[in-house]
Parts: sequence; structure tokens; C-alpha cells
Amino acid sequence: MSDDIEIDIDDLDRRMDGAIAALRHEFSSLRTGRASASMVEPIHVDAYGQMTPINQLGTVNVPEPRMVTINVWDKGMVGKVEKAIRESGLGINPQLNGTIIMLPIPELNEERRRELTKVAAQYAEHARVAIRNVRRDGMDQIKKAKGAGMPEDDQKMWHDEVQELTDKAIATVDKTLEAKQAEIMQV
Repeated sequence: MSDDIEIDIDDLDRRMDGAIAALRHEFSSLRTGRASASMVEPIHVDAYGQMTPINQLGTVNVPEPRMVTINVWDKGMVGKVEKAIRESGLGINPQLNGTIIMLPIPELNEERRRELTKVAAQYAEHARVAIRNVRRDGMDQIKKAKGAGMPEDDQKMWHDEVQELTDKAIATVDKTLEAKQAEIMQV
């Protein structure tokens, strides 16, 4: 009866890969001195009672290498979008021109580069937490299986496999963070 108890390692692996993919996406929005529309992707605005991505509230453009513009569709949202950008930690001072918010991208100085490496480290920590949450789900599955009569040897084997998956995913997060921090710090 205990042979049919399976822990879905593929699901856990897929969810950990998802956390790493989300981290890479967040890293792509961390600026390295050039303007990019993806810089504002992680920023969400409290609009119409729910958190909404900026690109659903206006058109994001990059008219020149050091400028991002956001043409906000709803006049009433301009202030909220501007506030969300200010509080996002991007370190960019939005300038208003009617419904258009301009984001001039300053040259990165040493201090700003250090700040951005800290932001990157925060993103990486969020990814690690997500991975540890998936690990906890896996361990919970093993506990349930134990209750359903899984032998101790199998529990140990699954436990080790989940831990190995976790260690591998966290190592990937650390490598990705290291690479991003090196990219930010190079002048």
C-alpha cells in the first residue's frame, strides 16, 4: 500500500524554476545605466482598488537612451503612478508633463551602483524565500505521506531529494545575483 505514495518532485522543481525565472525578470528591470521599458515592469500602482502594473495604466516608451516616458491614460491616475515610481526604489525622479510622466535616467554613480546591488540582493532574497516555501510544501507532502504509512527509508530519500533540489535552486539564485551585481558595478 505504501508503494503508491509519491512526492511530486517535478512540481516542486517547476515551482522553484518559476521563482528563479521571476528573479531573472526582476533583474532585467534593474537598470545598468540605459533606459528600458522593463525598468517599470515590477512597479505596481494601487489603481481602482487593486495593485495594477504600470503598463496597464499607460503606454511606456523609450524615446531616447536615457529617458523613459509613461503616457498615463486616466488623468486621475497620474499622481498615483508618479508616487509608485518615487517609492519603488528605482532612484529616478519622475517629471510630469500633463498626463506624460518622464523618467530621466541619470548616469550611475558609485553610490547609486551600490544601492542597486542592494536592491538586487533584496530581489534574490525574495526568490530564496519563495524557494524555501516550495521546500516547505515538499516537506509537508512527506509528512502527510508518513501519516499514510510511507516507510522511514522512503521518507529520508524524498527528504534528501527535496533538500538537494532546494540547494541547487538557491545556488542558481546566488550565481544569478553575483552576475547581476558584477554587471551593475562595472563602469
